[in-house]
Amino acid sequence: MQPPHAGPPHHPVPEVDDAPERTGLARRLDKPMGALGLVFVLVVLGQSLARQPWLTTTLSVVGWVLWAVFVAEFAYRAVSARDRRRFWKRNWWQVVFLAVPFLRFARALVLLRAARVGGVVSAAVRGSRSAGRLLSGRIGWLGAVTTVVVLATSQLLYVLGAYDSYGTALYDAALATIVGQPLTADGGLARVLDIALATYSVAVFATLAGALGAYYLERRGGDDGAARQA
Repeated sequence: MQPPHAGPPHHPVPEVDDAPERTGLARRLDKPMGALGLVFVLVVLGQSLARQPWLTTTLSVVGWVLWAVFVAEFAYRAVSARDRRRFWKRNWWQVVFLAVPFLRFARALVLLRAARVGGVVSAAVRGSRSAGRLLSGRIGWLGAVTTVVVLATSQLLYVLGAYDSYGTALYDAALATIVGQPLTADGGLARVLDIALATYSVAVFATLAGALGAYYLERRGGDDGAARQA
């Protein structure tokens, strides 16, 4: 005897992801915008080092064009979000970085310095996010993020006057980021960055060790399986 008909079977409704990055045009923009984010890191670096007026002007124009592209992309993602409240809750902090370039129009020296520092930090954040968009492998992503950290740290040290030479700042920042060697500069900024970069270098080492360990375990498991089949 069959049980009485209880209606069609109930299937759970899958949760809909409201992130606009996963739909339509916004998803197709991921890789191009990721590439532009890495270019932006180099442009900000060039602005810190440029001395010729024509080069300074060119890099400034390129930087503003890229900034306008980033603003347009963010506005599109905000408008196309399925759940705008959740979008703003997750991405409100990006507005701060997008607003930083306007500080360059200020006349106060403190605000001008804040604009330069904010530009470096903004480029570093965008570069790290861009690496995540472009690279799926953990090792490749970690290498790209480490490069961004080295460039951003060296720029901060140079812009804020901790080093007179950018080459020295880049060299010390690379050693501090990769192997945790203390910076040779004096001052509070250098001490804070010493701690931050030493912590980052330990995290990088742990991540690399874990990735290599997983690789060799997987390879060993594959070899053992092949030996058993033979």
